[in-house]
Amino acid sequence: MPQILKNENLEIHIDFPNENYNFSRFDWTGKITTVKFKNILVTSIESQDYINEHVLGKGFYNEFGIDNALGFNETEIGDWFHKIGVGLLKKEDSSYLFSNKYKIKPANFKISVKENSVIITCKSDSVNGYSYILKKEIQLHKNNFSITYHLHNTGKKNIITNEYSHNFTSINKDLIGRNYILKFPFELKPNSFTETVNPEQKVEIRKNQIKFNSTPNTPFFFSNLSGNISVNSNWELTNLKNNISISEIGSFKTNKINIWGSKHVISPELFCDIFIKPGDNTKWSRTYNFRTVK
Repeated sequence: MPQILKNENLEIHIDFPNENYNFSRFDWTGKITTVKFKNILVTSIESQDYINEHVLGKGFYNEFGIDNALGFNETEIGDWFHKIGVGLLKKEDSSYLFSNKYKIKPANFKISVKENSVIITCKSDSVNGYSYILKKEIQLHKNNFSITYHLHNTGKKNIITNEYSHNFTSINKDLIGRNYILKFPFELKPNSFTETVNPEQKVEIRKNQIKFNSTPNTPFFFSNLSGNISVNSNWELTNLKNNISISEIGSFKTNKINIWGSKHVISPELFCDIFIKPGDNTKWSRTYNFRTVK
């Protein structure tokens, strides 16, 4: 059963590490599966076509090292490497791919539940000179919730990676289309994007916002929306039909922002770069705000 944090405005469902999602991609610490604002669902799921939803992303799942997991390149085929927040994964070929189904040795997890917060700690084994302790705290506030990350490098090598939240959002199950506006605090210049996948041309890039001229039937994707320029980590999604706005504010500057989406879901992604020397630690946070709009 999920742990539920709830007040008069927000309801957050959190799966513990060994519950439900058991795939090798997303962080197992504090899996936020469902969020409701004023009893209206504002989260979705990666795909509607899979029978086994426990291998899919949903809600506000996050991931470390999407492009290259920690220590992967230094690991021999047949040995184990780290996926932060999950455990050890077995290397089976020369290229890391986040969507592969890797064999998993789960990390050690501890859980602490309070009235308005959940803290989950993940302690890794020491493998190939790498080890860490990750602590994630999810706190419920009146009109928002925050996720605070503490990552301590307990190994002998530098930890160099990144982290992002996939943010599988839709508002009241309204299909992605004319009712949605996604805003950013910087000017969007499509020529500076690293990758653009917009096969039906239903996604419209404006000066500092993204709109839709109709509902896309095929997935869309845009990478590096700031053109690799460091900007404030912030986005706001508004649904005009339900008069609800969601925003995410990171405590960090970012030079990588992606958007992925499909017919039923849109996912703005703010990447946080991580560099930690042995014995050191770092801290960052994400705050999600919810409000009604006119």
